[in-house]
Amino acid sequence: MSANTQKTMGVNSPTQEERKSEQPQRKRRKIWNYQPDKPLEYSPFFNWPPSFKKISDFIGASYFSLSIKMFVLGLALLSIAFLAPSYETTHSFAASWVSGIFIRNLALMMVIAGGLHLYFYTFAKQGLQLKFDARSMAKDSGAFKFRNQVWDNMYYSLVYGVSFWTFLEVLLLWSLKNGYMPLSTWSDGPVWFVLAILLIPLWHSFHFYWVHRLLHWEPLYKMVHSLHHKNVNVGPWSGMSMHPIESFFYLTSVLIHFAVPTSPLHIVYHLMFLIFNAVISHSGFEALLVKNKSTVKMGRFYHQLHHKFFSCNYGTAEMPWDAWFGSFHDGTQEAHERIFGKRK
Repeated sequence: MSANTQKTMGVNSPTQEERKSEQPQRKRRKIWNYQPDKPLEYSPFFNWPPSFKKISDFIGASYFSLSIKMFVLGLALLSIAFLAPSYETTHSFAASWVSGIFIRNLALMMVIAGGLHLYFYTFAKQGLQLKFDARSMAKDSGAFKFRNQVWDNMYYSLVYGVSFWTFLEVLLLWSLKNGYMPLSTWSDGPVWFVLAILLIPLWHSFHFYWVHRLLHWEPLYKMVHSLHHKNVNVGPWSGMSMHPIESFFYLTSVLIHFAVPTSPLHIVYHLMFLIFNAVISHSGFEALLVKNKSTVKMGRFYHQLHHKFFSCNYGTAEMPWDAWFGSFHDGTQEAHERIFGKRK
């Protein structure tokens, strides 16, 4: 999408502070403490001609190795087995099971987002290894609530993120039990049961791109999305640090379950994927190192580029929406100059 097209659509321009972060690509080695050696690529699902080997390798890396998707799927399975109300219980609203879901979600957010922050930032167990931006989280800054970036991010994540997550989970489980949503279990069809799990990240990518582009429309950006973009340098608590309007609409990806037959596991997994994919991918680190080896992929340089340069990479690497609309930044100088033009 050209600059003129963006202007016509009313896409908001960066603030002065954000413009300062848009430095010429030839200086990127000074901008980034770390960046991937190879240009960023999309998932192979939309390559033509299709490569079934690449697709199978991608699925294997996503669900049969240490990855965000595998972690969240495992967390959803454990939650359904031990930390969720019985299906029969959700027939009517009751404080017992609703509060149980809220407490579980709050605890998971504190443990996962808080644990990652303690590991990477408070105790700096990995130092600056694989950290995209060498800077620390902002302190004594008037840009953030409580003049502290971490406390600001925690406030929005816990007060709004956890609340809307719980509200939508309760609503969907109740709707499913009462017949307002189509139900499909493993016994109804194991192929569709598994396929629906694989399709959730793709649906999220579609939904996220278009909601995100809408949020970059100038009136909505100023009123809503600018709060998230204060986090030019991000950490685990930044992922769900959003204005309440954005937080709610980000999570409405799960409303697809009102039209598509799924199960309680799909609903819980979908919401947890939205929450913890945001938390983990905003960690600010490419991967978690164990004995100096990259063990678990964490941060997404794809989205880190968006926080730094603003007018690129509105979507995710699951679907090539940015490539189709001319806003894909693969981390190279050529891509930077194509999107922003050569700067002096």
